[in-house]
Amino acid sequence: MWAEINLYIALKFIRKSKYSCLLSLTVALFVTSALLLISIFTSKLSTKFGVPALLIFLGIGMLFGSDGLKLINFEDYQFTQTLGIIALIYILFSGGLDTKWKKIRPIIGTGIILSTVGVLLSALIVGVLASYVLGIELIEGVLLGAIVSSTDAAAVFSVLRSKSIGFKYRLQELFEFESGTNDPMAIILTIGIIQYITTPETSGWSFVWMFILQMGVGLLAGFILGKAITWITNHIDLGYDGLYSVLALSFVPLIYSITDFLGGSGFLAVYLAGLVMGNSVFVHQKSLMSFFDGLGWLMQIVMFLTLGLLVNLGDVMEIAGPGLIIAIILILVGRPISVYLSMMFSGFKFRAKTMVAWVGLRGAVPIIMATFPLVAGLDHAQLIFSVIFFVVVTSVVIQGTTIPLFARWLHVDSPVKLKTRYPIELEPSVDTKTALKEIQIEEGDFALNRQILELGLPDNVLITLINREGKFMVPRGNTVIRDHDKLLILTDHESVREIRLLIKHKSAV
Repeated sequence: MWAEINLYIALKFIRKSKYSCLLSLTVALFVTSALLLISIFTSKLSTKFGVPALLIFLGIGMLFGSDGLKLINFEDYQFTQTLGIIALIYILFSGGLDTKWKKIRPIIGTGIILSTVGVLLSALIVGVLASYVLGIELIEGVLLGAIVSSTDAAAVFSVLRSKSIGFKYRLQELFEFESGTNDPMAIILTIGIIQYITTPETSGWSFVWMFILQMGVGLLAGFILGKAITWITNHIDLGYDGLYSVLALSFVPLIYSITDFLGGSGFLAVYLAGLVMGNSVFVHQKSLMSFFDGLGWLMQIVMFLTLGLLVNLGDVMEIAGPGLIIAIILILVGRPISVYLSMMFSGFKFRAKTMVAWVGLRGAVPIIMATFPLVAGLDHAQLIFSVIFFVVVTSVVIQGTTIPLFARWLHVDSPVKLKTRYPIELEPSVDTKTALKEIQIEEGDFALNRQILELGLPDNVLITLINREGKFMVPRGNTVIRDHDKLLILTDHESVREIRLLIKHKSAV
């Protein structure tokens, strides 16, 4: 009898526990999806008002956290650091995948100096002054400077796209390359300084060796593994198209972990591997590029929301005064001096250098790195975290909202040419030589007001679509080409220049 009663009570408890677990999972899924959807919908504010998306996502996290509606109580710094590293490697890989070598090649020397020497100079200048402002040890101040020394391109370009502003003098390519490559330098400095603080017997030569090893192995591993994953993607011949996304998704942490095991910078390796793959031809290229673009946005949203949930607004506001002073030092002293010195022999004009100095926008990476001292248990770790958070938000508010104004004031802005979205796309195979190219008709062009059959196009050329005032039409031989028409040309890569000359200037061919 008692055995039956005990069994009944046990089964009832198990059922309750199961339902409780399911309910907790349901609530967790609902809250996660709600936060993501709110972040996505409110990101429209970035387009409408020019507010960087970073600030919006952070604000949503803070709203739902312990300082806002108190719906989520989150204080796990170790988990935040782990999540931040995972998010960062995918963001860096996606950034490398989307960077074209042909565009960055002219500025690569300047970009490398900015992302190494520039980061070091900024860390030292801000660090020395921050130690006086906060009354902490010099090495702790330099640690703070190292953490806040890297820039964030995502917030910059969200503002630029919302205002349809581009840059002259290859500045946009310089911003892309610098922001993609200066995170590893800042991380190496941060880890090295923490190691020095926790183990003072560490020699300066060991730090130099660590830097050489991290950068050298990171560069070598990124290049080799980038070539390897491109070759595997092209030759594995999976039976299902959807598996290619899973394959590429699996490669990213593999690249990071292998490089880290070898003592190199995994962050630098994943960026370089993405750069190598993005500048190669591989199967399902367009779909994989779109997949990683979406994944990059997901990682940014998740990372910023988590950081917003983690921050304690009370602690941040307590250091508002010193935080504001350090933010001003960074924006008006540390970043400009490091940029002017790093670009001294670059050939860039003064106004271009000034624009580079102003686009020193800080993002989530410094906040993630600010969790490193907390996890390491340093004395002033909480103070450093609060100051870093305040400085990042101040940088986003001041610099992020004034970039378009500064670009126009310095005369380095240029209109952005929006890429036309066609209802068809070419998904090239590895060995294809075919290309889809857009050619816009302008006043004075040979093809203007002529029928297609009058152009004398070679047999290997086909005008597949014409975009006329935003409407697409399938052309015939007697279709007359009008001013501002955009012709979608299907031909081989070798003939693109010849066809462009033929349509623009018949006599030049």
